Amino acid sequence: MANHLDSDHDYYHEHDNSSESYEDEYADYHTLCDKQEVRSFAGVFLPVVYTIALILGLAGNSLVIFVYLSHKRLRTLTDVFILNLAFADLLLLLTLPFWAADAVNGWQIGTAACKITSAMYTTNFTCSMLLLACISIDRYRALVRGSTTAHAPTRKTAQRQRIILCLIVWALAILLGLPDMVFYTVIQHNSGRQACRAVYPHNMARTGKATLELVEVSLSFLLPFLVMMFCYCRVGVALNRAATAGVRGMKRWKAFRVLIAVVGVFLLTQLPYNIVKLIRALDVIYIFVTECEVSKNLDRANQITESLALTHCCLNPVLYVFIGSSFKTHMLKIAKHCGQTGRGYRHGNEQPAVEISLRSEAQTQNHSSSGNEDTSTFTI
Repeated sequence: MANHLDSDHDYYHEHDNSSESYEDEYADYHTLCDKQEVRSFAGVFLPVVYTIALILGLAGNSLVIFVYLSHKRLRTLTDVFILNLAFADLLLLLTLPFWAADAVNGWQIGTAACKITSAMYTTNFTCSMLLLACISIDRYRALVRGSTTAHAPTRKTAQRQRIILCLIVWALAILLGLPDMVFYTVIQHNSGRQACRAVYPHNMARTGKATLELVEVSLSFLLPFLVMMFCYCRVGVALNRAATAGVRGMKRWKAFRVLIAVVGVFLLTQLPYNIVKLIRALDVIYIFVTECEVSKNLDRANQITESLALTHCCLNPVLYVFIGSSFKTHMLKIAKHCGQTGRGYRHGNEQPAVEISLRSEAQTQNHSSSGNEDTSTFTI
């Protein structure tokens, strides 16, 4: 989170991973670096990107929440995770107007708002990534259950498991957001511009920043990525053998495309951002960024990659909900109730292709007695 180059004592902060530097008393080895160009770039780039992300993300995630709460029952654990994912993405997106205003005019709404907004950003970003890992695990669990004869949990037990798992995910995300609540504050530069950024005690200025950066990379990227790769590779192997279960040709290829899209979009949006975060963490430890121009380029790269990472909030509804035939059915019901045409409604009742591929013959035969089973599937 730190940058070791001063900018004429006018430190620039773009939330969480920006052009920060130590206070003057920590920086006897620093050189001066005017970052007015970085601030000017951020003042134009960030408001535009954040506005687009806010509009698209609010529309998609609000629609998911509305449909789930008003028309679609939370029948599976993945349904619960997706609803929580939409809430986390929505809360994350609601912090963007504050960071856009900060990029243009500096932070002008006080220390309390600085702490709360920073903590909300980190908490919901982390929660969103962890929920993606949970969805992957539940889809893999559906595959494992499809090949065993284990009894499904009762509805009461399944509900208790859902609550406990969601509480664990949110608690872990909140725990990671607590340092922002503690350390973030409003500072004023010599130029008069205020900024919301983390200010660490002298004895942990380097180790604290580096540790938090590495923990965020581990929990928000590395762990979800490894879980997704393991689970979806196993699901992909099952799809490759799905011909005996009746999933052939185009349907199976559509299922593979869902897997590829989920993993590919995650890598495309999150990998560049976390590479930059890792570089910044290593810079805190080893102080290898000693040239002003390199520092400014790193700041710009951080702004661009973080904005790219935020687009995942807009894409989650498409990747995890809108491609499902079940969700399309509920959308058509809503449209019909609103007086719009119900044309094509019967097409929404087609059995999801990948759901078939995740079931064994034994599970299919016992399907009528396991309607409340807390499992999940892909839907195409």
